[in-house]
Amino acid sequence: MKHFKISTSSLLGAGLGWWFLGPVGAVLGFVVGTIADNVSPEFGGNAEYQGGNPRDGFIASLLVLIAAVMKADGKVVKSELDYVKVYLVRSLGEAKSAEALIMLRDILKRNIPVSQVCGQIKNHVDYNSRVQLVHMLFGVANSDGSIPQSEVSVIQQIAFGLGLSTPDLQSLLNMYVKNTESAYKVLDVDPKAADDEIKKAYRRMALKFHPDKVAHLGEEFQEAAKEKFQKVNEAFESIKKERGFN
Repeated sequence: MKHFKISTSSLLGAGLGWWFLGPVGAVLGFVVGTIADNVSPEFGGNAEYQGGNPRDGFIASLLVLIAAVMKADGKVVKSELDYVKVYLVRSLGEAKSAEALIMLRDILKRNIPVSQVCGQIKNHVDYNSRVQLVHMLFGVANSDGSIPQSEVSVIQQIAFGLGLSTPDLQSLLNMYVKNTESAYKVLDVDPKAADDEIKKAYRRMALKFHPDKVAHLGEEFQEAAKEKFQKVNEAFESIKKERGFN
């Protein structure tokens, strides 16, 4: 396979890979060209196009998809930017998160071909990481305490484009609706199910959403995954309290 040498000092320059090409690359290529002089040298150098770094591909995908969600209702609100900033600082540190925000602001200026971008991500990112991407998008959309239908629709489009199953999408969506009915949906189980079935459903979902499933993305992304895992636990506790079983 022929390799390509790409000289850049982009935020993710050290991990250039699949995402530099195709529709994701069409968006990020603009960013690389516009902020190359503003980012730290530790990300620079001669990056060889091969497989790339899975973590860098994940971050690049996340920034593009976050932009698509933020643009869904025709406006970018401060609560969303603040939420993303907090997440990036926790994940990348102060300096790198500032650079990531510069990238995000430039991505927001671009038209994002959501279906094509999702197709490329689906082909290169494992299923558990794709679930984590969608979970983070719901977090951004819910940053002001409610999710506009326009953003729900875009996230649903993204989720199906990424190949998420309907039960997994419904489980993620209902993590942000606080009532017992949604707790059953988080666990993907019928409200009429027996207690033993509830327990089995909990064990199944806890295994599916365990932070270890995205360990290959690094510790900071495991921390984010713990939020989703915690919502599964909260749903189970809600049902246990309602039904009165241990």
